[in-house]
Amino acid sequence: MTSKPTLSIGLIGSGFMGKAHVFGFATAQKVFNLPANLKFHTLADIDKRTAEAAANEFGFANSTDDWRDIIQNSEIDIVDITAPNALHKKMALEAISAGKHVYCEKPLAPMISDATEMADAAEKKSVKTQVGFNYLCNPMMRLAKEMIASGELGEIRSYRGIHAEDYMTNASDPFTFRHETAGGGALADLGSHALATAEFLLGEIVEVMGDCVNVIAERPCIDGKKKSVIVDDIGRAFLRFSSGATGYIEGNWVATGRKMQHDFEIHGSEGALFFSQERLNELYFYSLKDEEGRRGFRKIEAAPDHYPYGNFCVAPGHQIGFNDLKAIEINGYINAIMGKGPELFPFRKGARIQHLVEAIQYSSKNAGWLSV
Repeated sequence: MTSKPTLSIGLIGSGFMGKAHVFGFATAQKVFNLPANLKFHTLADIDKRTAEAAANEFGFANSTDDWRDIIQNSEIDIVDITAPNALHKKMALEAISAGKHVYCEKPLAPMISDATEMADAAEKKSVKTQVGFNYLCNPMMRLAKEMIASGELGEIRSYRGIHAEDYMTNASDPFTFRHETAGGGALADLGSHALATAEFLLGEIVEVMGDCVNVIAERPCIDGKKKSVIVDDIGRAFLRFSSGATGYIEGNWVATGRKMQHDFEIHGSEGALFFSQERLNELYFYSLKDEEGRRGFRKIEAAPDHYPYGNFCVAPGHQIGFNDLKAIEINGYINAIMGKGPELFPFRKGARIQHLVEAIQYSSKNAGWLSV
């Protein structure tokens, strides 16, 4: 029996997304037959105390307050970046230069020029990359893509997509890195998911017309002073796809009451689909082939028939969750690293999304349709 090789992981950041990545790596090893074993090698965070506590909690053998320790360690194969957006470029480029594979949360970088530089560097060095768009790994999302491609909806005519949450609703909440220009605003932070989903399902977006709105003009800082906010709280765009379909997306972090509204609705000449991340194990399908008097959106419930749901649960309707989507994403990434499959969402695709974000922002400022 041939033993599997081991890939050692260095994680930068142990906040919400850092935890999600750890859970994803741990789960992926249990539910998939990965082509390599995974080892939690070193965790880096803002100070030694935070890093050591997180390393102990998550099972990392080592901890550090200097992320470059991970880059410089020859034992580490994968550098996993869940640090603030503005730090992604520096960390990723140094990791790529050291020959490491890089897994980075979205948005890949605050500017398309930075994201393109990162993608170019990764391809030149032949390292494998992954940007964190795990919503696309949902079996229901994949089913929707299959139904569209097979013609079950007929000719696609319109698309509506939204990613809305309410974590920035309170105007008295403090100014954070997300409110910096480099943070990108709601369009980059949340609208990037809506854009990635739109292209995943319907193909290339070729024109955009944007409307980016700042709702809360200033926020308090730690010292009690106020600081101006110029990034958008709501970013919207009308879209035209290469297929001829048209649509609309929205990224909104002041959507009072919404915790995870990543929804899409697609209308075709023969049917329609509706999906909400708030009920991520369900896809709703309307078909004109149903008899009149029997028509309506009917629920398709996630089940073992929808790979890889069955890897997590043998019973239909019992549901998988957000961290499971991370595990599915990581399964694809490890297979790509080991030459067993393609890179599902490499840095080049992450740069593509940033290109769309900046095109929408430019269109918003200049009031008109923009070709992308």
